[in-house]
Amino acid sequence: MFLTKQLRLVLQSTIIVAGLAACVGATILYAGVNESGGEFGVFGSPGTGLPGEFGVTYDFITESTVDTFVDTNQINFFRVTFLMERMCPLATGLGSTFNETVHEYEDAINYITVTKGAYALIDPHNYMRYNDPSSQPNSGSIIGDTTDPNAATTEQFQEFWTELANRFVDNPNVVFGINNEPHDMATSLILQNDQAAINGIRSTGATQLILAPGNGFTGGHSWTQVTGANDDPSSEWLNQIVDPLNNTAIDIHEYLDEDFSGSHDTCTQPGPTNLAALTTWLQENNLKAVVSEFGGSNDPTCLELVPQLINYLSENDVYIGWSAWAAGPFWGTNSPCCGPEVGSLEPGQLDEEGGPNGYTTVWQAVIQPNIDLSDLKRSGVSSLS
Repeated sequence: MFLTKQLRLVLQSTIIVAGLAACVGATILYAGVNESGGEFGVFGSPGTGLPGEFGVTYDFITESTVDTFVDTNQINFFRVTFLMERMCPLATGLGSTFNETVHEYEDAINYITVTKGAYALIDPHNYMRYNDPSSQPNSGSIIGDTTDPNAATTEQFQEFWTELANRFVDNPNVVFGINNEPHDMATSLILQNDQAAINGIRSTGATQLILAPGNGFTGGHSWTQVTGANDDPSSEWLNQIVDPLNNTAIDIHEYLDEDFSGSHDTCTQPGPTNLAALTTWLQENNLKAVVSEFGGSNDPTCLELVPQLINYLSENDVYIGWSAWAAGPFWGTNSPCCGPEVGSLEPGQLDEEGGPNGYTTVWQAVIQPNIDLSDLKRSGVSSLS
């Protein structure tokens, strides 16, 4: 949709506040965007689109998009999605046997990190499930579920991460994201799987930053609350993670609409209020976090609350980074989140009405002005500092 007079007024006031807030205590090291496309082409009946055709049914990045975000917007962080079923085909199962998809993924990560000098967050977009992504987020067997004979084991998950980390052990600009949005499972099992992944990654000699998710779709607002079918709060288990290098942060997602799903075009949930308990927990446990997914539409409510969230993260030193949802090769005029009209964050695309998409009406309008480019990490191994 095109900018209305009301929208322009909201933007003007938001940018003024953003400029003031960016000067105070900014601590964000990583600021960027999700590259969504590696999880495409599988929705339908079980087995649909697997393994898929690279560049036709799924893809990882558009290089010109990365160029724009790095060269023009000067961000330093990209979260790049993929499906474990594509890297580890069902015929061989989850583990250390990879197919050619890993090479295509390596090319995408190396373009971001080696060619462009930015940081890349590796994102198995699987909800801590494996074997059937056809109806995500609910399909597939929970990894480590000993009551499910079809489930991959925690040991297999560790083998997977050991092999994947081996592929990137010498790339300092990689960040390892253990898994996207675990939910509706025992929180103790999430800890077990997170720890297995950390053990596998560190066994290779990899020293880079790791992001560990919690339960309830790793929502920050519910971090200290029971989620799912009476699953323990993430706060009761995730402080037990052990990383011998002390280079692991908590992976958080936080949307601002009524049910925290990112599916509505209006924002009603105040990020600072909803993250307060998580912030206290991080402080008490001497931990850091990265908000690797958040988003909003170009509705005036979101144009106010999205920068409010970003500024809150900058003002609290337990948060070291964020990435907005989402750009990606195949979104076209469709919207990755936040209602059907805003479009994606992919530069050069339009929304469904033929107007400027979210790159213009959200990213350029209220996200970019809130980035303190001088604080972003530009070199060295990915880390907490």
